[in-house]
Amino acid sequence: MSEVLVVAELSDGSVRKTTHSAIHAARRVNELLGGTFSILVLGGPGTKAAASQLAAYGAARLLVCEDASLTNYLAERYAPVVATASKGFDVIIAAASSYGKDLLPRVAGRLDAAYAADCSEVLADAGQLLLKRPMFAGNAYGFCSLGTPQQVVSVRQSEFEAAEASGGASPITDLPIVAPGAAAQRIEFVSLDQVKSERPELAEARVVVSGGRALKEQFFQVIEPLADVLGAAIGASRAACDAGYAPGDFQVGQTGKVVAPELYVAIGISGAIQHIAGMKSSRVIVAINKDPEAPIFQIADYGLVADLFQAVPDLVKALAARKR
Repeated sequence: MSEVLVVAELSDGSVRKTTHSAIHAARRVNELLGGTFSILVLGGPGTKAAASQLAAYGAARLLVCEDASLTNYLAERYAPVVATASKGFDVIIAAASSYGKDLLPRVAGRLDAAYAADCSEVLADAGQLLLKRPMFAGNAYGFCSLGTPQQVVSVRQSEFEAAEASGGASPITDLPIVAPGAAAQRIEFVSLDQVKSERPELAEARVVVSGGRALKEQFFQVIEPLADVLGAAIGASRAACDAGYAPGDFQVGQTGKVVAPELYVAIGISGAIQHIAGMKSSRVIVAINKDPEAPIFQIADYGLVADLFQAVPDLVKALAARKR
C-alpha cells in the first residue's frame, strides 16, 4: 500500500493543467502498489474555490491551506506547509514545472527524503516504486528506486496525460498555516514580471508553432499568421531566443519548456537534441525545413522540404480558405 500526496499548482485562481498530469502519476502509483491519493492545494485567498475544481478526481481528501501569506509564491513559505501536510504519506508528487522543480527539493530536504526529478514513467519492482528518468537530453534513460520511507517525485507533464474527472466529491480538510523558518524572514516577494498574451500558455497549449534561427528578424512576421489560424501558442528554439528573434520565455527544449501538444509545427528548426528533448512527446510533429538532412525530419510525422518563407504563407492561405 502506498499513500500518495499530489501537490497542486495554481495560476490566477485556477488549477494548472500540470496538476492533472501529477494526478495521473499518483493514480499509476496506486494501481501498482495499492493505496489512495490525496491532493494538497495551497495559496492565498480564493484557494478553497480553486480546490473545488479537483473535487471530482477521485482523491481521498482535498487538503487546503488558504492564507494571505501564501498569496505570492515563495518556496521558503510553501515548503514548510507541504512538509507538514506530507506526514503520513509515502510518496509526494508534483509536476516537473518551474513550480515543482523549485518547491519539491526543499520539501525533500525538510523530510530528509530521497528525491527523483523529471520522471517520465512510474513502474514497480518487487513491491517497490521504480522511476524512469531521462538522461543526456533524453538520449538515454535511467531507472532508480528511492530508499527513504518517504519519497519525493516530480513527473514530466509531457509524459503523463492529463487525468480526467472520475466522479464523486472528495471531502475537504482545512489545514492551518505553518510558521516559516528563519530563512523566509530574509526573503521578500517584490514583483512578478509575467508576459501576458491572448494566446494559449505554451506548456499547456493543444497546438504549438515553433520557429528557429532561420526565420531571423522575420520570426513573428512568419510565425504569427500561422499561429493565429491554428489558435496556437508560439515557441522557439534556443538559437532563435539567443539571437534575440524571440523572447526567452518562448524557448522549447532541454533548458526551456517541455511541451507535448496534440500538434507541434517546427519551422526552420534543424532539430538539435536539446530542442527535441523538449517536444518529442508531441502527438503529431510537422517539420518545415529546406535542408532534407535536418535531424528534425527523423522524428517528424510529416515533413516538408521547402523554403519556409514561401511555404508558410502558402500554408496559412490554404488553412484560412478551409475555415471559411
